[in-house]
Amino acid sequence: MHARCSAQTTPAAATPKVDPFAQKETYNDSPLDKFMVSYFAGRMSQQLGGREYVPGYEGFVELSREMMKGRNSKQQQQAVSGVLGSLMPPQASERFRKWFPVSKWSAETNALITVLGFKWLVGPLETKEVEVEFEGEKQKWKSGVQIKKCRYLEQSGCIGMCVNMCKIPTEDFFTNQFGLPLTMNPNFEDLSCEMIFGQKAPPIEQDPLYNQPCFAHECTLAEKEPVPCPKIDTDRHRKKLPTFAG
Repeated sequence: MHARCSAQTTPAAATPKVDPFAQKETYNDSPLDKFMVSYFAGRMSQQLGGREYVPGYEGFVELSREMMKGRNSKQQQQAVSGVLGSLMPPQASERFRKWFPVSKWSAETNALITVLGFKWLVGPLETKEVEVEFEGEKQKWKSGVQIKKCRYLEQSGCIGMCVNMCKIPTEDFFTNQFGLPLTMNPNFEDLSCEMIFGQKAPPIEQDPLYNQPCFAHECTLAEKEPVPCPKIDTDRHRKKLPTFAG
């Protein structure tokens, strides 16, 4: 005999959302991790004309904020692309295209390299199977990378930094410089992120995150009514600002 429960269940939609910033992750960086942070930050500092910064991950994120100042979204992306380019040896693009022509093997290999080499930047991550359209058909490749909780996004607490200082420049670098399509899908509910090697990202205007509002409790620009983060597309935001006759 089965007992019936008379208690009413709460609709899923009524369940309060968990604040992903409520509990900060802690990281025990290895000497190699610290070296990579320092090396990357040094390149960013050079891009900013030798800007001084506090050593460590927080200083690295602060340099990102400095790189955003006085630049529109496109200029921010270009600045990061310049930093990424400075990390590469001469003829890196040509060699990469030769060694990693677009294929399942290339996409899966780069996913594995990302997992092994970039924990210092984004925190714990792992490969995963994803669906990729290749040569006119959908195929299952293990070319996905799941970032469990992005360290960079958590530390910055900024949608615009995620989009213009990470997502778009990284997608562009692999897709247009190295010739290997890449899509990054950040999740602003839990700060995770999915990377898919072998899949080209849509134009930012067609990406759902284009209209993503600011983090309500993390950003001073957040408004009571959810509107797109003004830092995602600074030109779009500027056009919507009221003008006053002189």
